[in-house]
Amino acid sequence: MALIARDRAQGRPDEIALRDDRVALGWAEVDGLLDRVVNALHGLDLGVARRVAVYAENSAETVLAHLGGLLAGVSTVPVNFHLTADEAAYIVRDSRAAVLFVGPETLARGLEAASIAGNVLVGAWRSPDAPVQWERWLADAPSTEPPTDLAPRPNLMYTSGTTGVPKGVELPPQMFAGGASIVEHLAALAKNRIAQFGTHLVVGPMYHTGPLSGMRLLAVGVPIVVLGRFDAERVLEAIDRYRIETTVMVPTHFKRLLELPAGARTRHYVSSLRLVAHTGAACPIDVKHDMIGWFGPVFTDAYGSTEVGTICSISSQEWLEHPGSVGRCIPPFTRAIVVDDAGEEVPAGTEGRLYFEDSTGRGVVYATDPAKTAAAHLRPGVFTIGEIGYVDTDGYVYITDRFSDMIVAGGVNIYPAEAEAVIIAHPKVADVAVIGVPDADLGEAVRALVVPIDPADAPTAEELIGLCRQHLAGYKCPRAVEIVSTVGRNAMGKINKRALRAPYWEGTRTIG
Repeated sequence: MALIARDRAQGRPDEIALRDDRVALGWAEVDGLLDRVVNALHGLDLGVARRVAVYAENSAETVLAHLGGLLAGVSTVPVNFHLTADEAAYIVRDSRAAVLFVGPETLARGLEAASIAGNVLVGAWRSPDAPVQWERWLADAPSTEPPTDLAPRPNLMYTSGTTGVPKGVELPPQMFAGGASIVEHLAALAKNRIAQFGTHLVVGPMYHTGPLSGMRLLAVGVPIVVLGRFDAERVLEAIDRYRIETTVMVPTHFKRLLELPAGARTRHYVSSLRLVAHTGAACPIDVKHDMIGWFGPVFTDAYGSTEVGTICSISSQEWLEHPGSVGRCIPPFTRAIVVDDAGEEVPAGTEGRLYFEDSTGRGVVYATDPAKTAAAHLRPGVFTIGEIGYVDTDGYVYITDRFSDMIVAGGVNIYPAEAEAVIIAHPKVADVAVIGVPDADLGEAVRALVVPIDPADAPTAEELIGLCRQHLAGYKCPRAVEIVSTVGRNAMGKINKRALRAPYWEGTRTIG
């Protein structure tokens, strides 16, 4: 295949290219396995959409499934492995995925999801009872070099919406290298700044865009180490042992690293690090100061969203001069615009709704939701991702609040509508509002404010949280329930979530 890493397979076949908690594969092994994955995918009827879903925890196989899909001209759909079978089935059906790949941890839910979605083939690694065994499927596939003239297809990512229904969005042009063929695509990927460094560490779950980028680095010859569920000391051990040069982390990772005992922190060297991409959420100023003091000025913050990619960026040196900022706009985004409630632009230093100007005119695109696309735009090419902030006289952007309902816990976006839809169905509940409240570890935690039909016979927190857990992934469920007399709906039925959040936060800030 035209894998740029093929020269690694020929020149350094035994050098470890891909390592996870169980296996270590050399370049020759990776090259051969990818040929088989691509050829096996070509042997399947994937329909017009040409999509396969990957519903699995981090592993070497997860990497190979996504990368094999990319090289086969297939769009892979990362599915959060915390989701219930019903939640996963919706994504599989909505994306029109013809195949669902799972690991042993998600096999039972994957089979149920496929049954609900209908007409979906389930393939599983390390699962002898699976309908299609990954290992046998690859062994039966041709090992010949597959074609490379197919056009690459972007991942389809799912973000929950304010209606509670997840929205599928293709990786935007800024995050997808494009190209008319796989060869052109890989050549473009190789020009990415992070591809110029050495071994990359995948820390977060690969259903997020940041961690998923590790598989693209493997395609252009960068060795990668894939960790399972986050463990702070294991991250330090991996950085030290494998001389990690790059990784992607969120603020919760930083906080858990800083909470390690002093002995654990000093026992492992981190001097090999050259670039740590920080994404997912704004980082508390004291945490960021401490991380720069420990790891050095190796951080580059990326502020944006799955729908549009990175909008603003800031280096460690810049951040020390503008602490708390998420940076300045980077191409194709030309400037940040702050407006008041009437949509009028306000001066530098004035807080308001944040919009960004896209020189391409694209802005935000929700492929299956034109109303949501329109609502995100002030005018063509000027869009918002739902936050409040200000811009200083140097053009640096600061986030102070959120006017969308979204909660960000541990770098993961949670939309209250999903839990609200479950709770309101309880026969003792008259109304509900779900909000984010302060959490020292995750930044924000989910709390449900519940209005009972009869205050003397209110449902218990255990009942409502248990009900949510029957229908939703655990991370979407409230950690606490508070019985209230009203959630403050106005005459039009609207709730001011910012006002509901305010009593729980110090000062004027009402997000993590």
